[in-house]
Amino acid sequence: MSDNSSYNSDQIVVLEGLEPVRKRPAMYIGSTDTRGLHHCLTEIIDNSIDEALAGYAQNVWVIINSDNSATVADDGRGIPVDIMPKYNKPALEVIMTTLHSGGKFEGAAYKVSGGLHGVGAACVNALSTLYQVEVRREGKVNFMEFSKGKVKTPIAIIPKTNIESLESILPASVSGTTTTFYPDPEIFKETIEFDNKTIIKSLKDRAYLTSKIYFHFLDKRSGSEHHYYFEGGILSLLTETNKGKNVIHEPIYIHRADDGVDVEVAIQYNDTFQENTPSFVNIINTHEGGTHLSGFKSALTKSIKDYAERKEMVKNKDDVITGDDVREGLTAIISIKMGSKDLQFEGQTKGKLGNSEVQPIVAKIVREELDIYFEEHPDVAKTIISKALLTIQIRKAAKAAKDAIMRKGAFDSMGLPGKLADCQSKKPEECEIYIVEGDSAGGSAKQGRDRKFQAILPLWGKALNTEGMRLDKIIGSDKLKDLIIALGMGIGDTFDLAKLRYHRIILMSDADVDGAHIATLLLTFMFRHLPGLVENGHIYIAMPPLYQIKQGKKIDYVYTDEEKEAFLKKIGNVSVDIQRYKGLGEMNPEQLWTTTMNPETRILKKVTINDAQKADETFRILMSEEVPPRKKFIVTHAHLATLDI
Repeated sequence: MSDNSSYNSDQIVVLEGLEPVRKRPAMYIGSTDTRGLHHCLTEIIDNSIDEALAGYAQNVWVIINSDNSATVADDGRGIPVDIMPKYNKPALEVIMTTLHSGGKFEGAAYKVSGGLHGVGAACVNALSTLYQVEVRREGKVNFMEFSKGKVKTPIAIIPKTNIESLESILPASVSGTTTTFYPDPEIFKETIEFDNKTIIKSLKDRAYLTSKIYFHFLDKRSGSEHHYYFEGGILSLLTETNKGKNVIHEPIYIHRADDGVDVEVAIQYNDTFQENTPSFVNIINTHEGGTHLSGFKSALTKSIKDYAERKEMVKNKDDVITGDDVREGLTAIISIKMGSKDLQFEGQTKGKLGNSEVQPIVAKIVREELDIYFEEHPDVAKTIISKALLTIQIRKAAKAAKDAIMRKGAFDSMGLPGKLADCQSKKPEECEIYIVEGDSAGGSAKQGRDRKFQAILPLWGKALNTEGMRLDKIIGSDKLKDLIIALGMGIGDTFDLAKLRYHRIILMSDADVDGAHIATLLLTFMFRHLPGLVENGHIYIAMPPLYQIKQGKKIDYVYTDEEKEAFLKKIGNVSVDIQRYKGLGEMNPEQLWTTTMNPETRILKKVTINDAQKADETFRILMSEEVPPRKKFIVTHAHLATLDI
């Protein structure tokens, strides 16, 4: 038996104040990479937006300073600064240094709030080397300063704001709160540099969802300014989301409140096959959905299905309209507002709404309002249902094509593609598959790989451009069929991400224009037809070297022209032999393993999507048959291209 005598109260550690946040930051802000960094900024912004939602502020300013600190200001009421008798400290200090403090718990100060229930500001304070707050109340500017969650400068009245950019805009006579914070590099080891594109996207979303409130963004690093104000609310966001797509009917707008839940929905179909349903709760983007989104989806399916049956629009009794059928080509914005004290989010970063009572409320409102709309607009109802019926026919055709393949045993686990050199391990989390351009490089990769966990699938020539292509046509492509079979997940209605045979899918093509084109075609296919691969971090791009540099018997590899110049400068006037690799086929198996496949020495780029809507738009512009948008995109971004001549 183990000795329990040494396990006593002396070994119990109690983390006080904001120590738990610094000890386990990812528990509070989701991660400590660039997403966590921007989440901190979002928390401060949302506190200012809460003032606007409560009707006390009209403007929110966001400034990225030249030293990469961030400032957020508003013209709201200003955080209370009076002494709290229970703590004998100013309310401002308590709010900034105590978890679960603030005016959002009892529902009196804020009826609607997107803030992290008092955790947000305190968390950001804990993760900052310097955290400064100015509160303008009753014609005075109150200043307080913190460092890593602890008071550095006690509260004091100062003559005017310390923020030069706001001095003329926000004198002491304008009430409100200004917060400046410096992210702690000990916490955010990956980067402490804010990305203006991420901030602009976040502010635009919030401007759409809080109509008639002004958002101002100033980037002091570049001198750029952006200002956002939208009258149209989510209808403006719907138009933006469907920009460049061929919409097939006018927008449907629903706005009604029941049982303390304000429901706002905008719906419009386009002629693509993709679903896009961003959802929000109290202006927070619930990117993982939740009960409000599931309530909307169930109501949409029932309303369309019932209308089609009532009007006898389904001629074939074997055709059953499903949820998947009615969501192809759907763009819908779902935004609800509810009492902040009742909110239940799953996870600290509020990615998913958990309130079970919200689902039936949203479903009831959407169902009733859609039924009325369809009766009053039968032409729109007919257009939407016709698209769903077409989807059924495409699904049936795709199933017939898959059945034909399966009859030949191609989707059988024993019928893996002949060109696939599989790995020995059967544990997907250990396995990776290289999708290689051409048989020559494929041969080198097969010889150079580690057979235990690395599989190789050569693809010859260019893959199919699947942008806007129907599933039954895609399955007819031998190359894509081999890829589908090798990955093991199926496709269409048989798709199951849990059956993925390799958790790392690595695209390895030549470092030239043709190689980039092949990689883009494969990325298009995966993004459009194998959902979840990119979002779950399964897709990587291999980075083969551009140059081999030999000094006698010593061999080095460099991956860019900049690296080559830096390397040559470092070694001085030494006689070297430089080889420029034009293709993977020029490398022997040992070189390919050393430079591109060995986990100890290779460079892989993980493919991520921070903004699914922007990615959707970019793929559509670059890969569709419409020439004018593509030409405009290329001309606009030509200055960013590196020419390989």
